[in-house]
Amino acid sequence: MDTNKHMQFVSDAKALSDLQKTLQQSKEFTSDKVFICAGGSCITSGSMKVKDAFLSHLASTPLNDCIEVMETGCLGPCALGPVVVIGKDDTFYQKVRVQDVKEIVEKHLLGGTVVESLLYAVDEKKVSKKSELPFFKNQDKQVLRNCGKINPTKIADYIAQDGYQALCRVLTKSTPEQVVEEVTISGLRGRGGAGFPTGTKWNFARKSKDSIKYILCNADEGDPGAFMDRSILEGDPHSIIEGMAIGAFAIGSTQGYVYVRAEYPLAVERLQIAIDQARTYGLIGKNILGAGFDFDLEIRKGSGAFVCGEETALITSIEGNRGEPRPRPPFPAEKGLWNKPTVLNNVETFSNIPLLINLGGAQFAETGTEKSKGTKIFALAGTVKISGLVEVPVGTPLRKLVYDIGGGISTHKKYKAAQIGGPSGGCIPAEHLDVPLDYESLNKLGAIMGSGGLIVMDESSCMVDVARFFLEFVQDESCGKCVPCREGTARMKQIVERICSGKGELKDIDELEKLASTVTNASLCGLGQTAPNPVLSTLRHFREEYIEHIVDKKCRTAVCKDLIVFEILDLCNGCQACKKVCPVEAIHGDKKHIHNIDDDVCIRCGLCLSTCKFEAIIKY
Repeated sequence: MDTNKHMQFVSDAKALSDLQKTLQQSKEFTSDKVFICAGGSCITSGSMKVKDAFLSHLASTPLNDCIEVMETGCLGPCALGPVVVIGKDDTFYQKVRVQDVKEIVEKHLLGGTVVESLLYAVDEKKVSKKSELPFFKNQDKQVLRNCGKINPTKIADYIAQDGYQALCRVLTKSTPEQVVEEVTISGLRGRGGAGFPTGTKWNFARKSKDSIKYILCNADEGDPGAFMDRSILEGDPHSIIEGMAIGAFAIGSTQGYVYVRAEYPLAVERLQIAIDQARTYGLIGKNILGAGFDFDLEIRKGSGAFVCGEETALITSIEGNRGEPRPRPPFPAEKGLWNKPTVLNNVETFSNIPLLINLGGAQFAETGTEKSKGTKIFALAGTVKISGLVEVPVGTPLRKLVYDIGGGISTHKKYKAAQIGGPSGGCIPAEHLDVPLDYESLNKLGAIMGSGGLIVMDESSCMVDVARFFLEFVQDESCGKCVPCREGTARMKQIVERICSGKGELKDIDELEKLASTVTNASLCGLGQTAPNPVLSTLRHFREEYIEHIVDKKCRTAVCKDLIVFEILDLCNGCQACKKVCPVEAIHGDKKHIHNIDDDVCIRCGLCLSTCKFEAIIKY
């Protein structure tokens, strides 16, 4: 079906429904497909070259006209990319290289035999079907329902998956009040970190009498290791557009903005394509679906400041000013963008809206916990066997994510902790591996859900150094507007760095806790208010490591450079290889005799350890 015919159908609500049915029944949506992951991670791994290889090899076969090679968004298991899924039998191939494509085409597509060498092994047994892999089987993909199934640059693919049906439903069958009520019934909480009830926020803005209102999407994803929003924008951009349009109808807005990181060029490109398509098809713009409702959407690119993830700083940035937070109240729902009532939610929150409307608030609320409804997306990273994007019901135990979905620890060491919620979050130690991942349970442990970053660490991680890393990050990213954040985080960083270098004192622990309380209670915005969380959570769960650094001058993981000791064992045969590479001449000894290291001169560069071929040097 060509574009002109698509366009003439989409003139009113009935036409949209007819178009959806036509697309679902047409050959282009029932033919066999080879799905190529075109998420950012797989592209980096070479998936576009794999796609070209498929097109090239299929061109000379009888399958050329009946198999579509489709680019999709992120399928999830980023550590296994490039990922390929054969649609007709759900075969999942991992780490596919260009040279593997010929075998897949000849052996599988033409011969009907799976290429076992490219399958993922579970407990030493190869698993062919994607749906049977623990990584996928243990998830509940709701927000990510289309990622990996549709081409994100083709609006027809989205429409064929019930896309824009929720918008059609609210414009033809609901009032703004009813939409807000449905969102409230659903129990959906904002997925950007704070978990504020979405229906409550929308209701505040809806009740405003101001004739001009704005709706904003926060896609300024700045947490280290987080890529949830980026993957949705790259894989299913129309879900954000539809969710924002529904939100705009609910609060009475005619203009929306998506504030997205400029460091996400692929996400920006695909979102702009989707916006242009939606406008061309009459799904945003003037008189949408003939319902008399006007709403348009634009992208605003941020310059990478972490503080602009805070709602008032983001609003200030869109206005063209330096991204700094504003005092609250008044809250954005009352006075936001250009002092007009404004609703701001993040990408994942808006992507929930079409699903919520199609299911109904009550059915949506059946997933999750009593106080936290729906699913949550996590960016699983760190020392797990399969890192990537996962979606589970809110309240799922952390152990399930790490072991059932992530496959367990990727090293020979044991699980030590998981940093959840990014720089504003906290660490979950091994004794709390069964904690349900919901807002209330995490808060009791001194952590937060945050936007969904989840970094798993094994026993090789120093928790004092982890606190130092996140303090360094938030201190660098502080906008400097308020003294508690600007000076308080700098002072906390100095103290932790001193402890890491072996120069700390026991009174430093008390000083850290006092500073943390001041920074938390006196900072202007959420960045400062949550900046001490990594320190407080590591002190709470790993205080003994701080004491070891201070009293014993020892880092049990040999991570803190100034506390590392290198020692040459009796295994040394005097080859002098280590002596030759030492840049400060700290190693002494005659040829064919055991050497020694002058600890006072050693700069802990580790060259001796990496050079020794006889395992005669250790560090501790």
